[in-house]
Amino acid sequence: MSQQADPDTDMLPEYDFSHGVRGKHYKAYRAGTNVVFLDPDVAKTFRDSASVNRALRLLIEVAHERVPHRRVQTPAIKRTGGGRKHSAAHR
Repeated sequence: MSQQADPDTDMLPEYDFSHGVRGKHYKAYRAGTNVVFLDPDVAKTFRDSASVNRALRLLIEVAHERVPHRRVQTPAIKRTGGGRKHSAAHR
């Protein structure tokens, strides 16, 4: 028997969630993880989060050096383990 996709949904019959894990990204989402979509030309250069973060931190640093009297406001980030933690002063 062939399955038909419901025209009112984006779910197609070939989507297989039999090995999915409910709530796998729940904690990261609650912690404030951002999802950003890169344009294809940018994604060719920045293939992962680490490379995007390095480039953005460099851009922030350059912005601070070029305009020292109008400092760009950025939260302090402590480097611990694999996740990001904002300092208590910026909460």
